Amino acid sequence: MTYEELRKNEDIKTYITRADKSLKALGYTEHSFAHVTKVSETAAYILDSLGFSKHDIELVKMAGYLHDIGNLVNRTEHSQSGAVMAFRILDKLGLDASDIAQIVTAIGNHDEGTGVAVNPIAAALILADKSDVRRSRVRNSDPTTFDIHDRVNYSVESAALTLDPDKKVITLSLTIDTEISSVMDYFEIFLSRMIMCRKAAESLGLRWGLIINGQILM
Repeated sequence: MTYEELRKNEDIKTYITRADKSLKALGYTEHSFAHVTKVSETAAYILDSLGFSKHDIELVKMAGYLHDIGNLVNRTEHSQSGAVMAFRILDKLGLDASDIAQIVTAIGNHDEGTGVAVNPIAAALILADKSDVRRSRVRNSDPTTFDIHDRVNYSVESAALTLDPDKKVITLSLTIDTEISSVMDYFEIFLSRMIMCRKAAESLGLRWGLIINGQILM
């Protein structure tokens, strides 16, 4: 079983689609194929930059693709329900138990509040997921009715996560339109995520950096 094979699985596609429909009904930002694909690719970039094996990179891509399927059950504790769903799916597909264990652990630990970077797969998934902040994730087409999450995401004009293995630093650089959302708004809703990213980076032997509009904030 490979990442590309996983992406072609019609059952998994259905779960991702239906989970995102539930979040759309709740007013959440996009959590569909654009998000899970970006998370998979970013997590792979992190482990590849740090010299991890192709096998580990394949596992983190799978974890990234499956990480939000728990929203099909409920947004609350979706990381745990998603981990259980992923276990059943991957076990049914015949994936090795050791590989399933790492993927399920990463999914079950990716959300703030309960998640901890207990292994490199989990750490890379956390960093990739929490750094996906962008305007295109906002589904509300009426700016006058934006809540703070809509405002913050919509204000992001560009975002880039870069890793310097020599300096051992991973940095999220954002350019935001402060007429739409202030830097303080960003910290109001994302502070716990940024702390989680700092801890995840440290577990990989890295320092976490956050730059907004050219200003070093973390």
